[in-house]
Amino acid sequence: MAALSAAAVRKQVAAGSPDSIYLLFGEDEIEKSALAADFSALVEEGLRAFNVDRIHAGEYTTGDRLIDGVAGILDAVRTLPMMAPRRVVVVMQAETLLAPKRESDAALRAMEQLEALVREPEPTATLVLVATAVDKRSRIFKLLLKQATIVECGVLETLDDAERWVQTRVSAAGAAIDPAAARLVAQRAGVDVKRLRADVERLVLYALGQKQIALEDVRAVIGPAALQDDWAMTNAIEAGLTGEALRQLALILDAGAPAEKVLGQLGWVVRAKFPALAPAEVGPAVEALFRTDLDLKRSAGDARILLERLVVELCGGKRTARRW
Repeated sequence: MAALSAAAVRKQVAAGSPDSIYLLFGEDEIEKSALAADFSALVEEGLRAFNVDRIHAGEYTTGDRLIDGVAGILDAVRTLPMMAPRRVVVVMQAETLLAPKRESDAALRAMEQLEALVREPEPTATLVLVATAVDKRSRIFKLLLKQATIVECGVLETLDDAERWVQTRVSAAGAAIDPAAARLVAQRAGVDVKRLRADVERLVLYALGQKQIALEDVRAVIGPAALQDDWAMTNAIEAGLTGEALRQLALILDAGAPAEKVLGQLGWVVRAKFPALAPAEVGPAVEALFRTDLDLKRSAGDARILLERLVVELCGGKRTARRW
């Protein structure tokens, strides 16, 4: 049928005019889960227990389980809706269906049944297949390409998409963000998912413990894409300015500086500045440096996040010293 953006699909759902089959795929797990959950809005809240099914296909690891699982999906789709215009059937981990790990007679029969459903979808049901990765060369994907609506999650086209992406990520982290703040994040990063992800992770870390992230938080952490000077980050740490230090760290990393070089700068500020500015924090700061160095060498996490946490720790210690 067609490839649509997540925003276009949400408009279909809001208008109550969905297609019969959707395939949501891509590495953006949060966006996929959020979009899949939005389909429940097609059914009134009080009737969802009877008309909305959520099926996990991750356990369909053998031919027998696969054929039983597909039979269950067919039953759910073909059951007539109760006091509602349609049923909604969401299948999570659908990559197990679309690319069975083992080929057997049972698996082949299951695929034939699934393909028959795709060719002739039920008019009173919407089937949503949610997959991490798909083999675009496979027969089932080519069939879905003709019969289903395809949504690749994680592809942003407009600032509205980026703003919604920010709100979803912050919500998944257990917080909320003011609309104006989410808009500013989107405006500064654009539709660059990589930068958006880094900005939101830094923002959530900065606002740790807050229930609501405000415009002032964004302005404190996320700056324009221009690096002022090489030592702005260390100067901000000396002053105990967490937001400015995180912003400068982001600019340094976005400019292509290797993590090892940044760690060296942070080590310098601890060795050269902390003994005079925050003598009580030298020990904890050195321990944090060694831990981060070890984590970087072991690849025990994303380098950007490891360095951001170290900067927050160093600034926190500096603020403690200033109060005394």
